[in-house]
Amino acid sequence: MAQTLDQAVRIAGYYPALATSVLRSAIGAETVRAHFVHAETTFDDREVRRHMTVLVITDTRLLRVHMDDGAGHTVEGRHEASATVETTALSAIRNTAMTHVVHEPERFKEGDLPSELVLAVGGSVHSRVDLEPASCGDESCEADHGYTGNLTSDDILVRVSMIADGEDSIRALQDFAGVLQGAIGARG
Repeated sequence: MAQTLDQAVRIAGYYPALATSVLRSAIGAETVRAHFVHAETTFDDREVRRHMTVLVITDTRLLRVHMDDGAGHTVEGRHEASATVETTALSAIRNTAMTHVVHEPERFKEGDLPSELVLAVGGSVHSRVDLEPASCGDESCEADHGYTGNLTSDDILVRVSMIADGEDSIRALQDFAGVLQGAIGARG
């Protein structure tokens, strides 16, 4: 049985009231066509941090809400969380890629689920510029040749695995990707 967006956010358990408020504000009056909620916990040498990514497809947009734990800036021991909303017009998405990772592929048969799925969506809001001084190749030249560099789009990337996230997450990402691919294919 498919979960509503509100149900999926509540089940993820990562500040559901905050997540729901941010999502409702971002979605506005549009209809949710598909969603995917992915909560994960990471460990480093001092802390446990939680993250949640929510992807939502409306009739016109792909929304990505990313929430993170943070260390409080006020009183010692208090927590904070930040929620960032990225909005991409479906018409601006250039491509999607779905990588299926299968452990023991010799045992794979029709209907089996992959061990891992990675969804990449090109056309994200953010881009990165990497610049470095340009040169002419003459080691003794002191002239200013300007800069050279690359402009790289930071794609949306979501990875789920059978071991860490379970069968339901694999299926949910497959379903979400199918709706997304159909939505961007329909505009062509």
